[in-house]
Amino acid sequence: MTSKQNYMARMELNRQNRLAMGLLSERLPQVSGILINMTYYQKGANPVLMLRTIHVQPSDSAYFNMDCLIKGCVDGGFDLTSIIGKMVKARKKTAKGKLVCRGKIDTNPLDHASVDYEIEIHYSKKSR
Repeated sequence: MTSKQNYMARMELNRQNRLAMGLLSERLPQVSGILINMTYYQKGANPVLMLRTIHVQPSDSAYFNMDCLIKGCVDGGFDLTSIIGKMVKARKKTAKGKLVCRGKIDTNPLDHASVDYEIEIHYSKKSR
């Protein structure tokens, strides 16, 4: 029962964070869309955990903190907010990089996941 309560509390916190960040059109009005490709990695024989593509439209939340997918990870994840903010400020269209989860895991702290990301930002023509 505690696990379900913890899950529900995390989901509610996630919902509140998304609401607090507002819409992409409000936070970054010069952006017409963002494409994020992520490859999640884990330690082990099969290192690729998941491939993920996220399309962010102006009507979507400007929340760019992706959860860690390692079971038992607490307060982890991959926050792309500052990366996207710097890209928009410099008016960059693409960026690639790698992030490592800094969350806490009870079993083995070396079991953290990592992601490779590629971000493509599309700007509105009227914002030039």
